[in-house]
Amino acid sequence: MATAISANKAELIAIANAVASEKMIDKGIVIEAMEDAIQRAARARYGAENDIRAKLDPNSGDLRLWRVVEVVEQVDDYYKQIDLKGAEKLQKGAAIGDFIVDPLPPIEFGRIAAQAAKQVIFQKVRDAERDRQYDEFKDRQGEIITGVVKRVEFGHIVVDLGRAEGVIRRDQQIPREVVRVNDRIRSLILNVRRENRGPQIFLSRAHPDFMKKLFAQEVPEIYDGIIEIKAAARDPGSRAKIGVISHDSSIDPVGACVGMKGSRVQAVVQEMQGEKIDIIPWSPDTATFVVNALQPANVSRVVIDEEEDRIEVVVPDDQLSLAIGRRGQNVRLASQLTAKAIDILTEADASEKRQKEFVANSELFQNELDVDETLAQLLVAEGFGALEEVAYVELDELAAIEGFDEDLAQELQSRAQEALDRREQAARDERRGLGVDDALAEMPYLTEAMLVTLGKAGIKTLDDLADLATDELVEKKRAEPRRRGDDTPRPAPKGGILAEYGLSDEQGNEIIMAARAHWFTDEEEPAADAGEEQAEGDEA
Repeated sequence: MATAISANKAELIAIANAVASEKMIDKGIVIEAMEDAIQRAARARYGAENDIRAKLDPNSGDLRLWRVVEVVEQVDDYYKQIDLKGAEKLQKGAAIGDFIVDPLPPIEFGRIAAQAAKQVIFQKVRDAERDRQYDEFKDRQGEIITGVVKRVEFGHIVVDLGRAEGVIRRDQQIPREVVRVNDRIRSLILNVRRENRGPQIFLSRAHPDFMKKLFAQEVPEIYDGIIEIKAAARDPGSRAKIGVISHDSSIDPVGACVGMKGSRVQAVVQEMQGEKIDIIPWSPDTATFVVNALQPANVSRVVIDEEEDRIEVVVPDDQLSLAIGRRGQNVRLASQLTAKAIDILTEADASEKRQKEFVANSELFQNELDVDETLAQLLVAEGFGALEEVAYVELDELAAIEGFDEDLAQELQSRAQEALDRREQAARDERRGLGVDDALAEMPYLTEAMLVTLGKAGIKTLDDLADLATDELVEKKRAEPRRRGDDTPRPAPKGGILAEYGLSDEQGNEIIMAARAHWFTDEEEPAADAGEEQAEGDEA
């Protein structure tokens, strides 16, 4: 490139064309880089204080060099200013305040100047190439692209994509996959980031979307939108599950994805290094979808806990290991597929759990309602599990229980409400003992029990509550799925301070906004006071 500066006109244009073609960038950018290099070299020759411009004709190769000066009455800067008399010699009719050009003769570039010019041009071209690469790939996230393995560095695979390079980091590779230099490899464009060293294109072969895109390439019905992959979960290199649904009742979504003699799914399996794929029908009904997701295990029943966002699945004793899968793989993938925490119980586990809950609820009613064991067990057998259910259920429903009458129902409701009042008073006393302001008790949805929990977490004033984010207050706790009876120590699930009370995000947001209301009231009061003082001053 050093010869480009001293080359003749034709060579200059030829070099500009060659560089633009090779780097796939606009020829104008290369010409601009050359002009910038020439300007810098000219400033080094005539003085950096001068405002020197260069213009290279992209067609003829003609180079013009000039200095820009301002016409002034009295010259303070001889490099960038000129008096009126001197300006007349350069341009007739020049006036004070005009900017005129002072043509400069072409310059000869020495070795150092040529090297500096070469670096300027290389840098400009490199920046333009990076911008071109970023613009080309930034909108292609989520696409599958084919490249050639260029090298493997520290476990990361660098892939030549033709006009750029991408990288498959170790955590985005399929485990135990052997990759060699010059191998052709398909991957998903996971992310494209602009960085100082150029655009970074991150690829993945382990992401569930990679499997989705492979199915879209192999199954025309998915590409056409007739069949939709609603959910996908992967244990890369081992096993995967996808939930599919057909928008055309005449087409079986599972059969279409499997293909004739398994040809379609086998093509995907081979690309994913033998990863086994379970294709299951997706259902809007959570219980049905969970049953499907746990295939090949048979499920006896499903209990959904909406408040805890967990699902309890009961399976026959001989299906337990199949439902859990090797190292918990089957239930883990089912949990990812359904976005729910799943507990697997055997019939014996479920029976034991029900028995414990029956005994606990019976003791609760015996102690709080002051009834005998038979009456307490009868309430539990009828589905009552909390004092609130007894206190606020319709009287007719309670009286309809065999052996009950309206008087007994009224007495039970009265005792339940008294027990709840005692609880509320005990919680109120504890809350005040913790130093929680009474103002918090006026916030919507907050009970005394919730206020005790807030107090124990250090939230004692309106400002403390107002400073919280919604997720810090009510986000539900989420734990990894596990089988009942698995006592392996695990980190406690994280969640909001009031996660155990089942408040929604909308309710949490309403609580926090109510706590912040006094901030705006406090701002308005000084303004009102200032207005009153002004009015009094006017009257005076």
